[in-house]
Amino acid sequence: MTAFPLIEISGSPYNRGMQYGEQAKHLISRSVEIYKTRLDINGSQVSDLSQRVGKFLDFCSFFSKDHIDEIRGIAAGANLSFEEVLLINLRTEIVADARRDHTQSVPKSDGCTGIIVLPTRSKTGKLIHAQNWDWLDSCKETGVVIRVLPEDGIPFLTFTEAGGLARSGLNAVGISITANYLESDRDFQTSGVPLPFIRRQVLEHRHLAFAIRDIAATPKSCSNNMMLAHRDGWCTSFECAPDESFMVEPEKGLLVHANHWISAVAQSKLIDTGLRDSPDSLYRQSRVRQLLEAKTLISREDIMRALSDRFGSPFSVCRDPSSDEGGEVFSTVATILIDASDGVMEICKVPYENTRFATYSLAR
Repeated sequence: MTAFPLIEISGSPYNRGMQYGEQAKHLISRSVEIYKTRLDINGSQVSDLSQRVGKFLDFCSFFSKDHIDEIRGIAAGANLSFEEVLLINLRTEIVADARRDHTQSVPKSDGCTGIIVLPTRSKTGKLIHAQNWDWLDSCKETGVVIRVLPEDGIPFLTFTEAGGLARSGLNAVGISITANYLESDRDFQTSGVPLPFIRRQVLEHRHLAFAIRDIAATPKSCSNNMMLAHRDGWCTSFECAPDESFMVEPEKGLLVHANHWISAVAQSKLIDTGLRDSPDSLYRQSRVRQLLEAKTLISREDIMRALSDRFGSPFSVCRDPSSDEGGEVFSTVATILIDASDGVMEICKVPYENTRFATYSLAR
């Protein structure tokens, strides 16, 4: 099994994008193909892409002009249009927008089961941040790890889809982030900043306080859960509605989150519409928590076993490829272990058929 490729980029935003596009040209083209197909499945013509992208462009530019410059560079390096690369970074928002125009329900997005273990509960005494990324099985073809060395900023390491700004990762000051799908009755009522832009901004911050601000206070188009940690021993899970965020704190040094709302305040204020498509979230979360709570101190191997759990297969913590009602095939595309203390990510590609982890370091 070939590991996800590592790409290193440096310099100004546009130049970083050019390097990214040139090095991952074929993978980025495949990402575009996947999401153009998804647009077609969900009732939109590719010719509508510029119009749909335009609905979100002002929010993206206002939030970070540098990110837009980098996307322009990616497009140039990969010989693709700006709108095609932006589609990769707006895929949740744009596909939902297309379905809404055709009076269809919002499509399922990334599943995921996330874990953070604080140093007080960790066998190594270091914080452990981990996740299973559940998404389209075809994205096993497009995953990349990017080592970003800005000309004036914080180096960081991120795992994402080719052409994407960021998904999960860590930075040089010890901040780490993963994200899980959430859904509520407030979603897609207004436009907001796309989720990859927010996750990327978090990894660019020198201070945890500003990362918290960008997650908690940035207006979004849809709900999402973002698990944020710092290597010195702090973590929380931000259950984000488009216009409001709710914190879920660790219990006895352990934080677990799947794809349903667990904040009591959130449950009292909004409707969880995601359980219709992801009812398995309820037992995935409880299974992982039960498996880890039984340990006095939690090791890397304990986390790997928990994220390999097959209870309720194929809709298990580790998901074998299976089709939804629309015929799209979903799976656990990757298992990700983040050690922000050492600046290292370990990633297992398609863990449903592979147990080998590749190691990626922030240091060269």
